Amino acid sequence: MKKQRLGVGLIGGGFVARFHIRAWVGVRDADILGIVDKDEKRAEEAAALAKKLKVGEAKAYRSITEMISDPAIDAVWICSPNFTRIEVMEEIVHALGKGKGELLGVCCEKPLGRNAKEARQMLELAQRAKLLDGYLENQVFAPSVVRGKQIVWTRGAALSGRPYLARASEEHSGPHMPWFWEGSLQGGGVLNDMMCHSVEVARFMLTPPGAERSALTPVKVTAYASCLKWQVPEYARVLWQQSGGKTDYLKRPAEDFARSLVEYRDEKGQTVVVETTTSWCYVGAGLRLSMELLGPEYALQINTLDTDLKVFFSRKVKGKAGEDLVEKQNAEIGLMPVVSDEENGYGYTAEDRHMVQSFLKGVRPSENFTDGVNVAELLMTAYMSIEKEKPLPFPPPGLANFVPAVAKGTWNPKKRRG
Repeated sequence: MKKQRLGVGLIGGGFVARFHIRAWVGVRDADILGIVDKDEKRAEEAAALAKKLKVGEAKAYRSITEMISDPAIDAVWICSPNFTRIEVMEEIVHALGKGKGELLGVCCEKPLGRNAKEARQMLELAQRAKLLDGYLENQVFAPSVVRGKQIVWTRGAALSGRPYLARASEEHSGPHMPWFWEGSLQGGGVLNDMMCHSVEVARFMLTPPGAERSALTPVKVTAYASCLKWQVPEYARVLWQQSGGKTDYLKRPAEDFARSLVEYRDEKGQTVVVETTTSWCYVGAGLRLSMELLGPEYALQINTLDTDLKVFFSRKVKGKAGEDLVEKQNAEIGLMPVVSDEENGYGYTAEDRHMVQSFLKGVRPSENFTDGVNVAELLMTAYMSIEKEKPLPFPPPGLANFVPAVAKGTWNPKKRRG
């Protein structure tokens, strides 16, 4: 007998986990029942938020094994830092192998791994445990993206031809936590952290509705990266202080600006192109996501800071800094856009709803670990292109075991060869 309701446990109780908790208000047929975090206080706070929002009687567990051993937990969402992903997945598989609990599926936040090898390991571990797998790429589920794609393909593409160029950009002023800035822990810089979103949402928009992602075959990748802001001594000092002297961008920077161009062939052999831009040195109102889809006689445009709600505060309104108007908010006065429902607008609600419904039906989600592997392979090819300073055919030799120089702590644009 198939389950009628899903009990979900979150691994990690920090920033992105709380996005999912808030998004769960719009999710039916599932409850958040458990939280695990190495910081017990953070786990307790996340569990309290779930209860407050009435999305589940969540409780904090001391370990992953303890949580999945609870018969109430049917699936887990991995929301822990990038450098923990393999360790987390191995504990899940080991616990299940020992008969400690039963799970229908596992979801993992982006990126699936710090490189292609780790991403493939995550897929193989999920398959070994016979788990349904969902890759948590929220932008693919953003209402504006889903609805925009539907309209463009139904009207524009049907009458004048398929779209041939997708652009996607994600920009803000820098990550929340110190580990994000460390190439070895995060897997790279802004390219790994945010271009994982951009290459996948652009690929999604270019893929015909109902078609497999394999309908597009990547053939060439060209990329560029630099550290434009955070290697300037004044700003490098900020990172040094915030990390207690661990993050040294004068000697060991990660890229804060990156671009890539991915050339695909579609099922008819036509060339289509994905162009992405990502930045940790954008100082505007806050996080800005922008997408475009262009075809012979039409264009789709999305900018998350073109909101329907704006507020103005004069310079006499002096309050504490916060992020109550938009993620990565940079100001508290002036004319400012407000993203009134970030969890829904950025796609978290629809994403979580899709994963829950897929698991309850016993089917693999449409966005899954295979997609996470594909994204990792494209990102690693982009890093290879940056290091070789030239376009590369896809897949390039050595991709399977490639680790970017920025993840090794050896990349430094100020010492780049002339």
